[in-house]
Amino acid sequence: MDTLQDLNRKIKSAKDLLTVVRTMKSLAASNIHQYEKAVNSLQYYYRAVELGFLAMLLNHTFSIDEPESKSMVAFIFGSDQGLVGQFNDRIIDFARRVLAGRDHRKQDISFWVAGAKTADIVEESFGGYEELFLLPSSVDTITTNVQEAVLKFEARRGEYGETGLTLFYNMPVDGSLYKQEMRPLLSPDKAWLSNLEIGRWPGRSLPFYRTAWSEIFPALIGEYLFVSLFHGYAASMSAENAARLSSMHRAEKNTREMIEDLIFRHNSLRQEKIDEELLEVVSGFEALRPEEQW
Repeated sequence: MDTLQDLNRKIKSAKDLLTVVRTMKSLAASNIHQYEKAVNSLQYYYRAVELGFLAMLLNHTFSIDEPESKSMVAFIFGSDQGLVGQFNDRIIDFARRVLAGRDHRKQDISFWVAGAKTADIVEESFGGYEELFLLPSSVDTITTNVQEAVLKFEARRGEYGETGLTLFYNMPVDGSLYKQEMRPLLSPDKAWLSNLEIGRWPGRSLPFYRTAWSEIFPALIGEYLFVSLFHGYAASMSAENAARLSSMHRAEKNTREMIEDLIFRHNSLRQEKIDEELLEVVSGFEALRPEEQW
C-alpha cells in the first residue's frame, strides 16, 4: 500500500509529465501551422508548373503513350519519432493495398522510406527497403531533403534506366484528422497530361519561348518532381504533428485524471492518518482519566 510520501512523489512526477505533455502540444500545434502554410503556398508553385506544361502542350504535339517503366520506386513517408498513434501503420497498410494489385512480374518495385520509425514496419511488410531518409526538422530544411531525394533518384535512373516514382503519404484533412494519399510522379501519368492538354490558357495569348522543347520539357519535369516531393514532405509532416497533437490531447486528459485520482487517494489516506491520530489521543485520554466514583 502506498504511503503519503509515495503518493506525494507520484503526484509530483505526474505534474512534471503534464508539463512535458503541454509543451509537446504547443510544439505540435506550432509545427502544424508552419507545415500547413507551406502546403498552401505550394499550390501557386504547382499551378505555375502546370501552366508551363500546358503552354508546351498547346504549342507542341507529342505522344503520351510511352511504355510503362520496368521498375518503380514506392516512396513512403512516415515519422522519425513516436507518439503518433497509428500514423505509420495506416500509410503502410494503404501502400500495401495499392501495390497488391500491381503485377510484380512486369514491374520491379523498390521501397524508399522517409522516417526511421517507419523503416522497421516497411521491412516487416515488404521485406526491406532501398533508401532511408531522415525527416526535416522544420519547413526551412525540407528543400535540402528534397534535393537529396532528387539526386538519388536521378542516380538510380542513370543506373537502372527509366524508373517510375510513386509517393505514399498522410495528408491533413481537418484538425487532427488525416487521410492517405498516393501520387504517381514519373513518368507523368496519361490522365494528368490529358487533363492539361484539354485545359484553356488563362490569358489572351500563349507565352512565347525560344529554348528548344527538348530542353524545356525535362526542366519542367524536374520542377514537377521537386514541388511534388516538397508537397509530400510538408503534407506528411503536417499530418504527423496533427496525429501527435491528438495523442497529446489524450495524454493530457489521462494525466489530469491520474493526478486527480492520486490527490484523492492522498487526501483520503491523510484523513485516515488524522482520524487514527485523533482516535489514539482520545483513547489515551480515556485511559488516563480517573474512573468515576459511584
